[in-house]
Amino acid sequence: MSMFCYQCQEAAGGKGCTSIGVCGKNVFVANYQDLLIHTLKGIAAYNLRARDLNINKESTDRFVMESLFATITNANFDKDYFSERISAAIRLREQIKKDVMGAGGKVDDITHDSAIFRAIEPDFDKKGIEVGVLSTEDEDIRSLRELLIYGLKGMAAYLEHADNLGYRNAEISRFMERALVATTDDNLSGDDLVAMNMECGKYGVEVMALLDEANTSTYGHPEITKVNIGVGTRPGILVSGHDLKDFEELLIQTEGTGVDVYTHGEMLPANYYPAFKKYDHFVGNYGNAWWEQGKEFEAFNGPIFMTTNCLVPPKESYKSRVFTTGAVSFEGTHHIGDREEGGQKDYSAMIELAKTCKPPTELETGEIVGGFAHNQVMALADSIIEAVSTGAIRRFFVMAGCDGRMKSRSYYTEFAEKLPKDTVILTAGCAKYRYNKLDLGDIGGIPRVLDAGQCNDSYSLAVIAMKLKEVLGMGDINELPISYNIAWYEQKAVIVLLALLYLGVKNIHLGPTLPAFLSPNVVSVLVENFGVAGIGEVDEDIEMFMA
Repeated sequence: MSMFCYQCQEAAGGKGCTSIGVCGKNVFVANYQDLLIHTLKGIAAYNLRARDLNINKESTDRFVMESLFATITNANFDKDYFSERISAAIRLREQIKKDVMGAGGKVDDITHDSAIFRAIEPDFDKKGIEVGVLSTEDEDIRSLRELLIYGLKGMAAYLEHADNLGYRNAEISRFMERALVATTDDNLSGDDLVAMNMECGKYGVEVMALLDEANTSTYGHPEITKVNIGVGTRPGILVSGHDLKDFEELLIQTEGTGVDVYTHGEMLPANYYPAFKKYDHFVGNYGNAWWEQGKEFEAFNGPIFMTTNCLVPPKESYKSRVFTTGAVSFEGTHHIGDREEGGQKDYSAMIELAKTCKPPTELETGEIVGGFAHNQVMALADSIIEAVSTGAIRRFFVMAGCDGRMKSRSYYTEFAEKLPKDTVILTAGCAKYRYNKLDLGDIGGIPRVLDAGQCNDSYSLAVIAMKLKEVLGMGDINELPISYNIAWYEQKAVIVLLALLYLGVKNIHLGPTLPAFLSPNVVSVLVENFGVAGIGEVDEDIEMFMA
């Protein structure tokens, strides 16, 4: 076995990728990612001591955050990036150790391999295999450790977006370090690790609240918006991923250049923010979910800008038009460097290339409606409460999460089509592309698909649920007429799941398959304590939910 990875929903055979990732990452990238995570555990051990001595540096918090983010599925496929990152991590680890000792701190008791190993480039692959997922022999402990690590990866992604807008929370960073160290502690029982995962859910709620504050304070609250899905006549730049700061800077730099800007995939919700609507060259959304980007990026004709995951290894036919930034990288594509403090990233090369390209090929025409984050839904609260009280709305279905390539995901399209007409879908994330272009109608003017935004905006769905509980006078969130039928793919979905479990939400159905990284015993814990379940046949599931 040359690698082992089972962090995403499409893990080979529902068990794990062992020769090449289904995502496209090779064995070197996989093993280097594992080694980077291992090294972060050593950094965390020393930096917790630095925090106790008040000598922690924000640059360390950012390094850990960015490194975790870079290992998320479909973000970074660049072996050289990880090689340099591991070397930098080892140097940082040793510097923090030195600083702690210089401040009179104790380090002799930090003996885990992650804190003391030495390695150079030729040894990274071998060392990565040695310290990878399977290095934890006990299946259940391994499962709980990996669940925690994947939750941290999702947390790091959301934290970085907030950080880019100047919103930080030292306690979240401290928890991430505690959690990393917890995965090295052989004295922790399964129950201890379950508790740590629930605490991860707590901080998942906090990080999503922080990002919500960052986004809405900077760009305004999302509002009901009709989004154009057609194309203009000018050349364009297609922006995918999640980072709104990158998106804003591109809009500023393309203004007056004759180049239009379009969103793709998880960047669709940028259309809902008031701050971006003043840009006349912001045309709308192009295409669908991340996994369809091969044909859609080809047809777009202009530059593709990946601000975060999810990047599919690009075809040679358009690879020269792909630009990455931040934690995203792919060998042979253009990489836009970090912004200087107080400045902007430089998008000039991408803009100049766009001017030489043909306009996008039209894939479809029309509009889709979104912008139903918590502030907007609360503005409609009276109408919603009345509809619930009169029975016009019988049940809400939270169908947030991720989309993916598997044919079995047609389940979610069929499920949405077959839901009774007196039900409403609450969604966030790219899972919505399975049904957001269906004509499902409305209930008294309330659309039957309410799109809150990106996957991190699942926070909005939790806020909506808690507000409904309050208004309807219910003592338990699980008494609400809300069912959870969530699709998952990568690690941001993991932190959303842990956050929902922390909030007390029960009976979540997760599909199209349960995670390969959950051992049978851990699945049993989730089933017994939280009612977590998989999906079945559409008609049977609807009957069960509506009973």
